[in-house]
Amino acid sequence: MAAELHVELVAADRQVWSGEATLVVARTTSGDIGVMPGHQPLLGVLESGPVTIRTSDGGTVVAAVHGGFISFADNKLSLLAEIAELSDEIDVQRAERALERAQTEANASAERRAEVRLRAAAAR
Repeated sequence: MAAELHVELVAADRQVWSGEATLVVARTTSGDIGVMPGHQPLLGVLESGPVTIRTSDGGTVVAAVHGGFISFADNKLSLLAEIAELSDEIDVQRAERALERAQTEANASAERRAEVRLRAAAAR
């Protein structure tokens, strides 16, 4: 059996995903980071970007995450996000409209959020 780590992905308003994983990839202010069982303890600031979780059963969970923190200690990874949506929760047409609106209004942060949502949805 492969080594596992326990993952909690929590948004400000709800628990988004919880379970066992073999790898989690997230974007931090220092760049993309991959966390596997036995990783050194860490604390970082999450940037807007997709989070990819390779589950212990061989599946993949992808979420669009916007801001927050990541911490890892004792084989427990916590992703505390301001906003997080699982890829299968994302309304692609709504995200495309939001992207178009953000581009028209030259709103860079809204454009980034819409792009992240579309990237996560494409990874379904």
